[in-house]
Amino acid sequence: MLTKDLPVKVKAGPHDGLDEGTFRAYASVFGNVDSYGDVVVKGAFADDLERWKSQPSPIPLLFGHQMSDPDFNLGHIALAVEDDHGLLVEGVLDLDNPKSAQVYRMLKGGRINQLSFAYDVLDSAEATVDGAAVVELRKLKLYEVSLVTIGANQATEVLAVKAAADALVDGSKAGRVLAQKHIDSLRAAQDAIGAVIAAAEGDDQEKASGTREPLPNIDEPDGAKSEVDAAMPSPSVDVLAALIHITEMEFHHGPVHA
Repeated sequence: MLTKDLPVKVKAGPHDGLDEGTFRAYASVFGNVDSYGDVVVKGAFADDLERWKSQPSPIPLLFGHQMSDPDFNLGHIALAVEDDHGLLVEGVLDLDNPKSAQVYRMLKGGRINQLSFAYDVLDSAEATVDGAAVVELRKLKLYEVSLVTIGANQATEVLAVKAAADALVDGSKAGRVLAQKHIDSLRAAQDAIGAVIAAAEGDDQEKASGTREPLPNIDEPDGAKSEVDAAMPSPSVDVLAALIHITEMEFHHGPVHA
């Protein structure tokens, strides 16, 4: 099961002519090439939307794809239709759920402006858009739609790192040699990426719930740094992407000098 995020303009509540607790937005847009090199084509959801219509239960509306925690089951998708632009959905939040009420306030306040959906690819094909190779997603199975924060989208920024890393892998398979110092750098970057994603996901969940566990009261000499802090990699995703990009350039073209 895969997921895709889409920054959108969300219309929510009475101010936008909708019922209280209701929002409307596009969960997917047709024709644009995303960071994965995928293009969702019109009609990709058509068959599965018909399947959902025949089901006794509606499409779930979750927060951050949290499928195992009922608190993050915010409500349901009351309407899902394809138009010429994309997959238009209308979500209804269960305002009796404190988390749903909090997320609704975040929606109306503009603190959430991103939608995501979980899916499987049932039919796809290679294609070309503006001279670039892409994958057309022609038939998808939709599992749920999620509201996600801007912070949660930090995980998608790792795609920039992944793209550079994939180029290194392709070159390695072609017989090029990767220096040990670059291998060590990539391993460090891999650890740091995991830490960045974990921190982002944890922070987003705390923000959504409106609670944050107090930090333990640790007596520590001034200037001291705990072993956990010292061991935890902390560079940003942008720094990691730059690191791997430089490694890729050296790998293919020789040393890069600042």
